[in-house]
Amino acid sequence: MPSAASTLLFVPPSSAAVPKTLKSPSILPFRCPAAAAFSPRPRFPRLVPIRATVAIEKETPENERPETFLRAADGAQASASTTVRARFEKMIREVQDEVCAAIEAADGGGKFKEDVWSRPGGGGGISRVLQDGGVWEKAGVNVSVVYGVMPPDAYRAAKGAEGDSSVTPGPVPFFAAGISSVLHPKNPFAPTLHFNYRYFETDAPKDAPGAPRQWWFGGGTDFTPAYIIEEDVKHFHRVQKQTCDKFDPSFYPRFKKWCDDYFFIKHRGERRGLGGIFFDDLNDYDQEMLLAFSTECAKSVIPAYLPIIEKRKDTPFNEQHKAWQQLRRGRYVEFNLVYDRGTTFGLKTGGRIESILVSLPLTARWEYDHQPEEGSEEWKLLDACINPKEWL
Repeated sequence: MPSAASTLLFVPPSSAAVPKTLKSPSILPFRCPAAAAFSPRPRFPRLVPIRATVAIEKETPENERPETFLRAADGAQASASTTVRARFEKMIREVQDEVCAAIEAADGGGKFKEDVWSRPGGGGGISRVLQDGGVWEKAGVNVSVVYGVMPPDAYRAAKGAEGDSSVTPGPVPFFAAGISSVLHPKNPFAPTLHFNYRYFETDAPKDAPGAPRQWWFGGGTDFTPAYIIEEDVKHFHRVQKQTCDKFDPSFYPRFKKWCDDYFFIKHRGERRGLGGIFFDDLNDYDQEMLLAFSTECAKSVIPAYLPIIEKRKDTPFNEQHKAWQQLRRGRYVEFNLVYDRGTTFGLKTGGRIESILVSLPLTARWEYDHQPEEGSEEWKLLDACINPKEWL
């Protein structure tokens, strides 16, 4: 995924029918599902970058990390416990430090390169990338805390039938903060992982016509191996379920399905990987509860993923294993560049290109009409990507 600055403003999945699953990975349907967005009550309007060119301010490189990217009015000068904005920023920066430390320890030699940047309109971010290490082909862990303005056409389009068409809002200020990471190991038996957690607010004055204040949380953690090692997949999903169950037993089945549906490569009729959890535009629960939930999810990345890496990073492999991993990396590239809303929005609006494309692996492969042999380990992975499974 791209940097949080570019992933935070995208279209949450809309309600739509889920495609019929396949019986064989050799038959690919041409269907275009969107994630089923279940909610206990009607949600606020989705923010859609339609018919509007958004001028993203160019970032300015900085030499040092600031204590906070928040403006003074948003809690920069106050206790970190005073605002959701300040507490969320504190959380994502702590998680960035913790994940980077764990990645470097597992790598045994590779170090993250860090870029700090700021934006003229307020906010900034920290991008960290480790490339061509002992274990990691590429690992990116980015945080951003940014301010911007949403064009009125985009906001009005988002309101759709719910809005009063006679009332046109002015430009809608927004605040967005998030952490976004993709981790690509070298060993074909060590899985790729993506995670992203974010918080978003529209910041229009309360009396602004047609543009009420809103807030929501989003994110997820997605497991993408080249080979199915069932104990690893079950461990990953078990940690996700345990994290969700601390807050609501409906979260894991709901968000697991949402993940399966969202990371769907429509033109191939298959999922990007074996899923995890994914949610967006959540504001239908208490704000404090959702802040705690997002924090718990972000903190669960290390126990869910690093034990698997420690087990698999030195597993012997051959050229066939590596070639299959490269083909699956190609699927990863296709999804991110064609369907991922954060990536496409960032590319169209002039976001920080290095952060947007940090999700892409160093290497990938495409073979014409590649078909794994039925019953092979490669076939089993593809079958699971076409027909999502319940791992627990």
